[in-house]
Amino acid sequence: MTTWTRRLAVLSVVVLVVLAGCAGMGGNDTAKDSANHDGGGSNGGDAGNARPSDGTAPQSALVVQQRALIRTGNVTLSVENFGNASRSLTRAARERGGFVSDSSQRVHHDGNGTWTSGSVVFRVPKENFSAFFERVKRAGEVAESSTGTEDVTDRLVDLNARLENLRSQRDKLRALYENASDTEAVLSVQKRLSDVQTDIERLEAKQQSLERRVAYSTVTVRMHEPQPTSDTKSPAEKSWYETGVVAAFLDSVDGAIVMLRAFVVGAAYLLPYLVVLGVPVGGAVLLLRRRSESETSAAPVTDEEE
Repeated sequence: MTTWTRRLAVLSVVVLVVLAGCAGMGGNDTAKDSANHDGGGSNGGDAGNARPSDGTAPQSALVVQQRALIRTGNVTLSVENFGNASRSLTRAARERGGFVSDSSQRVHHDGNGTWTSGSVVFRVPKENFSAFFERVKRAGEVAESSTGTEDVTDRLVDLNARLENLRSQRDKLRALYENASDTEAVLSVQKRLSDVQTDIERLEAKQQSLERRVAYSTVTVRMHEPQPTSDTKSPAEKSWYETGVVAAFLDSVDGAIVMLRAFVVGAAYLLPYLVVLGVPVGGAVLLLRRRSESETSAAPVTDEEE
């Protein structure tokens, strides 16, 4: 009975720890909602009516200053040279403590003309966002620009509250794990401790991601070079009778030179074959001719010939 009583007591404590953590998380949400309701929302709309109770700055003004804002910007530019503009903006971002997080480009072809388009994503410290955004707009002819702001203060507050509760659960479970002497109780506490640690790591990753996005604003720049236009036809598109007299003569001269050069090169290629094949063939022909002459001279003279 003593063993079963001890097991039941340990499991009861584990259940109480879990329930306490859930209640704490719910209480934080309730308190946050109540604070938002009583304080007139999270935008600080009543900041002008707030009165300090101890002679310090108004609480609403302090909250406004500590808002966690994710700022983004998008700009579409027409530039003379994609590569030069990209390098110039990269230098400007680095001078302001930023960097390039992503980039892409594509070369377009249309007949004999080419032009480049693409995009570059910059990350700059939040305090330099406005200055860099204005610098981007001076890099070319602006076709479109926009900025956006996302307030993630409440999300970060919620993550902090949930992390505090989970860490508190983890500390209590660790204490239970160290004091547990029964195998079944140890395994139960260990399983719950592993689940809590997984939840903590997941929430910490979300928190770090949000904090990075708040610390470094994102500016996406889309650039394209002007598409080349030509009113004249390419040589391949011109008809032969549209060619000028001088140009036709020069083309003919070039053609004659090319043909002569081809003849000389062809003769140079054929000469070794003519030497190799011509000597035996010529010798055979000469031998047959001499044999034919000797046979003719050795033939008997008939009466008719006399």
